[in-house]
Amino acid sequence: MTQPQMLIFLVLAVTVILFIWGRWRHDLVAMAALLGCVLLGLLRPEEAFLGFGHPAVITVACVLVLSKGLQLSGAVDAMMQKMLPSSDSPTVMITVLMSIGALFSAFMNNVGAMALLMPVAIQVATKLSLPPGRVLMPLAFGTILGGMTTLVGTPPNIIVSGFRAETGSQGFAMFDFTPVGLTVAVVGVVFVALIGWRLVPSRKQAAGSSFDTGTYLAEVRVEEGSQSLGKSLRQIDHEMDETDAQVVGLVRNAFRVSAPSQSRILRAGDILIIEAEPESLSQVLSKFEFKLVEDRIPPKVDKTNQSESAEVDSADEAPAEVKKESESDEIVLQELVVMPRSAISGRTAKGLQIRGRYGVNLLAISRRGRRSIKRLRLTRIEAGDVLLMQGELEAISDFAASLGCMPLAQRAIGIIVTKRVMLALFIMVLAVTGAATGLIPTAISFALGVLAYMALNIVPLQSAYDAVDWSVIVLLGALIPVASVTASTGAADLLAKALLDNFAQGHPVVALGLILVITMSLSDFMNNAATAAVMCPIAISTASQLGVNPDSFLMSVAIGASCAFLTPIGHQNNTLILGPGGFRFGDYWKMGLPLELLVVAISLPLLLMVWPL
Repeated sequence: MTQPQMLIFLVLAVTVILFIWGRWRHDLVAMAALLGCVLLGLLRPEEAFLGFGHPAVITVACVLVLSKGLQLSGAVDAMMQKMLPSSDSPTVMITVLMSIGALFSAFMNNVGAMALLMPVAIQVATKLSLPPGRVLMPLAFGTILGGMTTLVGTPPNIIVSGFRAETGSQGFAMFDFTPVGLTVAVVGVVFVALIGWRLVPSRKQAAGSSFDTGTYLAEVRVEEGSQSLGKSLRQIDHEMDETDAQVVGLVRNAFRVSAPSQSRILRAGDILIIEAEPESLSQVLSKFEFKLVEDRIPPKVDKTNQSESAEVDSADEAPAEVKKESESDEIVLQELVVMPRSAISGRTAKGLQIRGRYGVNLLAISRRGRRSIKRLRLTRIEAGDVLLMQGELEAISDFAASLGCMPLAQRAIGIIVTKRVMLALFIMVLAVTGAATGLIPTAISFALGVLAYMALNIVPLQSAYDAVDWSVIVLLGALIPVASVTASTGAADLLAKALLDNFAQGHPVVALGLILVITMSLSDFMNNAATAAVMCPIAISTASQLGVNPDSFLMSVAIGASCAFLTPIGHQNNTLILGPGGFRFGDYWKMGLPLELLVVAISLPLLLMVWPL
């Protein structure tokens, strides 16, 4: 083994470990890997950032903008209204909902498709009297399956196509993925609709709530005159038994006490951290005469002078004239789910100055499977959390739109302008046709579509930049040069040889299955685009050493990278349903494992038929 090979193996090993650990964002890890290759002399400085101009990176960015255009124009809403049936059969509704999600995901970003359909899924669950998770998880899996059916359905397909182009062949065409991908998607949808959804754990659904968000962690203050004054925590806990709530922390004189002694006597001004179901929380407030710490009229935000609003938050009190104005408007409670790449992710309510800047209160956080007893305003918010917000409906909507959260309620569908819908669809069809026929390179075809969307104001200029998931762009731009180093140093050949000698023993079909299973396993724990970038050089090298068609191996990487069904961290759509579905980390494999085994059983023979060795 040469020194460059040892160094790139070290870089790859550390990178994969950091991806799986998940402490740092995937784009930071990818950039560190790229710069590590430069500092170790594996990559020349002038070659370091060539990946950002790679056609695969450009195509991913353009597809994200075109997806946004389909949403903003109302095209997706119009199709959804026509396609969603009225039925009382869970099998029928789950089949149709998954099919719609898969169809949308074939031509738009699958996270966007999931976000659009998620409120509909919650409404369907309520109508069918099902736990919301039993509809949300099938929908999430359906949108993931749909992405593997076309070139632009998911970033791994675009990456795989880019690696094929680097082998001297043309990249894969728009519908080259369809014969295998569509068959796998259809079989997957049928399995989930007939059997799979019944395997999803049935989490307890809160009475009076249309979905299960798990338990909330809320802060309540012991008020003067409260009947709970003078009682011990032991007495309070005993009386709380009937409300299915519990005290998990105490704040007294600005000091937080974890697992406070049961003999402590409550005083006025004490703050209790309560863990409770949504309906239990209201019972606790009424029974013990507690008051939510943040339950105050939010300040009216002057959008022309946000700095003054921020001062209101820091002072923790709104001026009298501001309060008076707010009191005239209806104050509502709204539950929001934090999207996977939300701007609020990793930040705290205090750091964001939520009250002053947005005129809303954060009353509670629901985080299924884990519990933190930090002060609410100091708790770092994560993707998949459900936030209980208080404020005017417009203010909450502005907060959600600004920071990347989604209301967990039926989404209001605006007025659909037929001409605008048709124009957006026509441009999208032209872009897809140009790429599918090969008349125009894929990246150029979709870039022209983006230009048309912006020129015709289907996607406003700022919205176009907001639509791009820049973390994915950085990830791809950084990892493509790292992958090229893996190939140029011979490290990919070395890995492929070890795989063939120790496991496949020269059998192409066994090697193909191993590439598929290894890719699928990695994708369950790290970003699917990163998985594809790491596995493509190994797949190409394996096929080269066996003297067989590399296309079948590249396609196995595409299928494997798109099948992350075992964990909530393997795909953004799995993360998105974690809170609203009331799921725990170990809930996904119960339906995901049989689905992944089914994918392997179906896709292997299909790969051999469609892309013969």
